[in-house]
Amino acid sequence: MPLPRSRRHAGGALLCLLGLLLAACALAGPPPVTLLDIDGPIGPASADYVVRGMARAARDGSQLVILQMDTPGGLDISMRAIVKAILSSPVPVAGLVAPGGARAASAGTYILYASHIAAMAPGTNLGAATPVQIGAPGMAPDGDTPPDAAGKPLSALARKHVNDAAAYIRGLAQLRGRNADWAERAVREAVSLPAEEALKLRVIDYLAADSEALVRQLDGSKVTVLGQERQLHTGGAALARIEPDWRVRLLSTITSPTIALLLLTVGVYGLVFEFISPGAVAPGVVGAISLLLALYGLQLLPVNYAGLALILLALLLMVAEAFLPSYGVLGIGGVAAFVAGALMLIDTDLPGYGLPPALIAAVAVASALLLGAIATVALKTRRRPRMAGLDDMVGGIAEVEAAPGAPHESWVRLRGETWRVASPVPLRHGQRVRVVARHGLLLDVVPIDDTQGESPCPPP
Repeated sequence: MPLPRSRRHAGGALLCLLGLLLAACALAGPPPVTLLDIDGPIGPASADYVVRGMARAARDGSQLVILQMDTPGGLDISMRAIVKAILSSPVPVAGLVAPGGARAASAGTYILYASHIAAMAPGTNLGAATPVQIGAPGMAPDGDTPPDAAGKPLSALARKHVNDAAAYIRGLAQLRGRNADWAERAVREAVSLPAEEALKLRVIDYLAADSEALVRQLDGSKVTVLGQERQLHTGGAALARIEPDWRVRLLSTITSPTIALLLLTVGVYGLVFEFISPGAVAPGVVGAISLLLALYGLQLLPVNYAGLALILLALLLMVAEAFLPSYGVLGIGGVAAFVAGALMLIDTDLPGYGLPPALIAAVAVASALLLGAIATVALKTRRRPRMAGLDDMVGGIAEVEAAPGAPHESWVRLRGETWRVASPVPLRHGQRVRVVARHGLLLDVVPIDDTQGESPCPPP
């Protein structure tokens, strides 16, 4: 029995609507892929950029985040912040060591193991994940401790660092089904691998020359995210790169140990100059802003507080030299304390987080020159004869500014100030007078013409 015409029309309209929806989906294409770049040491700025970038990718509906790395390592706390963000991300993360010649050393190895997908470009390497702090001063070796990669015995504290790092990276390897034995060797023996061998040993999952090549290879692959299996449809997906914003760039600048040291020096000197010359305003404003930025940057870095205290003491000693007759003892001690404090300010040997000796020497020399300039000005001021004082006003020459006629209502200009005067004779405007006595704030004066031939003293 044929369907009524109205039903046939309704079915046709439904098929047309379904076709339009399918066409719209085809035109819309697959969800985008977000690209984040880590280029350089991993620090607070890198961690903030990656964590916020992954959160933005989830909000924008990205199907995949590619974390492209070229890093010598970085701070442990920043690395762990990135790893936590990856493990809790609702969007799968693919770690990619690229371009050719790049590396994922130390902290970069942990991040690559934590990623849902690990890939490397030909000509890259990863590994050397031993905690750098085990070689720091103060970790003296014990007699019964196992040796490190160089054959030297490790201290108890160093052994704790190594065991913690080994367990951490082994757990990440087991979570992602990668080579856990080699991961532990990378920590305990500081070994490294090129990309091709890493693929053979199941340390990574793919070889890809760049992010575009990785996107093409991942089309149709499956990945487990938060316990759920997902299939990627990256064929033809748009690659959206997230650039660091002003906040990341500012954080990257002030968390540089070099910039933090310079800001600290400028901040202390600015405040000192403001205290010396109240009302100058500009040195105080610049100093306060610089000091706050330096303290914010330093609290994000692994700072040795003994070194920071030595730097502050050095700056105070060098300023005190300008006011105390120590014959250079305070100044020399301040320069020595500054050099010692700057050398031990950053409590790590990680690449990119040391203070260049040339910078320390330059700041020390500049501080010494500034100290010498302040001391020279202070010495000249101290040798200058005393020019003003209430007891030195007798004999001074003044000029009448106001003479209304009454003997005790005249006013004169003396040493840049206006004084009320008393005169035995009427005075006139512009007349020169000599001070003969002082009674509190009232001066007794006589006209120069009535001094009977005395040679007037020149005004001070």
